[in-house]
Amino acid sequence: MRKACFRMIAAALLAVAGLSAMASEDAIVSAEHWVQNGDVRIYVWEKRSGAVHNRKVIVLAHGSATAGKESFDLQVPGYADVSLMDVLARAGFDVFALDTRGFGRSTHPEAHMTTAQASSDLNAVVDYVLHLRALERVDLLAWSWGTQYGGMFVMAHPEKVRKYIAYAQMHLDSPDLAKRRQKIGDYKAQAYVEIAEAGWKPRFYSMTPASDNIPAIVDAYARAAAETEKKTPTGPQLDMVSIMPMLNPRLMNASIMLIHGEHDDVADTVGLLPFFQALPNPDKRYVIIPEAGHMMMFQKGRQQFQHAVIDFLDE
Repeated sequence: MRKACFRMIAAALLAVAGLSAMASEDAIVSAEHWVQNGDVRIYVWEKRSGAVHNRKVIVLAHGSATAGKESFDLQVPGYADVSLMDVLARAGFDVFALDTRGFGRSTHPEAHMTTAQASSDLNAVVDYVLHLRALERVDLLAWSWGTQYGGMFVMAHPEKVRKYIAYAQMHLDSPDLAKRRQKIGDYKAQAYVEIAEAGWKPRFYSMTPASDNIPAIVDAYARAAAETEKKTPTGPQLDMVSIMPMLNPRLMNASIMLIHGEHDDVADTVGLLPFFQALPNPDKRYVIIPEAGHMMMFQKGRQQFQHAVIDFLDE
């Protein structure tokens, strides 16, 4: 029954994806997909270059605040290189970014959603993409809290992953998590919170010099986040301050790159080098990007970040 349901969903979504057959090979085209995971409906945003499907496919897993499209496809006039999805599409990838349950356009459960549920949503999306593109494996890039549910997925389904990029992965003693532990009572008290537009901006400046940020990009992100995330789930925060560590590096046998900005308040060498050393696959990299913090893909170091990502995936 589940396989039949999946085939029906896939067929229907293929019909509504709406990719333009008339698009030029250089144009970036987009499509919306919907994936059913039990009683949860998951939104997926796709971008790629040209009218022909590529064999290089990557799935992007967002963090604990904003959904996939706003995280990875931010459009800012005058800054064509801000959208990671556009950059990867121009590099020849078909790029898929999901909204896990509780975020963006996907189903918002009334109760706290969990990291394990987000990993289940990611698995459903990867299965859908594999079926859609007739592939056996995809590449995966996960950001911030996304490295927790993304890492869970890599541990549980190594056969579905070619290469994995853990971007801004937190650890048990991350400076930012120490601050969040003081709010555990608030996280338990309500499953969602509302964040005003101005409340989305401080994340750019925590431990990161103002000179590494571009005000127009910060403003665009805050505006997009406030418009999309009318209520933001606290489930990820609750998990990060109560059940870390969630990952066992010895069970992550994919080719892996850990990457973060030099000013990241979540990811640092003190906490992540032991994790990196324990990864069993010798094909692994640890990269630190200058002029960047936790919001690296929007900050001055973003082009070095992009080059490192593409170089690792194309090696």
